[in-house]
Amino acid sequence: MPKLKQFDLASIPEEDAGPPPDRIRAGSPKATYKLAAEHVGGKLSAGLWRCSLGSWRVAYTEWEFFQVLSGACELVGDDGERVVLGAGDAIVVEPGFAGTFTVLEPMEKRFVVYTE
Repeated sequence: MPKLKQFDLASIPEEDAGPPPDRIRAGSPKATYKLAAEHVGGKLSAGLWRCSLGSWRVAYTEWEFFQVLSGACELVGDDGERVVLGAGDAIVVEPGFAGTFTVLEPMEKRFVVYTE
């Protein structure tokens, strides 16, 4: 089995990524993703995510690294912690983060998610 996984996003089908209607707080966000790699029994995944404007409730149980490729978003924790990210910015979100994810400008990000 190869140990290198190059992203060939052009050949990967796009899938619906929510958010679930009961978590939406503002707007009508529509998200999709392309899953480029999945390993370790499904615990590690990587790909491309796109979303339109809107805001929804999040509660992370996994680790996520993502880098914004275009657009902008804001994460606001229940504890008041706030981060605004734009093209080129990157972040690691740890398990236990709960709050609101808002897409301020239609955005695209590359992500890696690890579930313990």
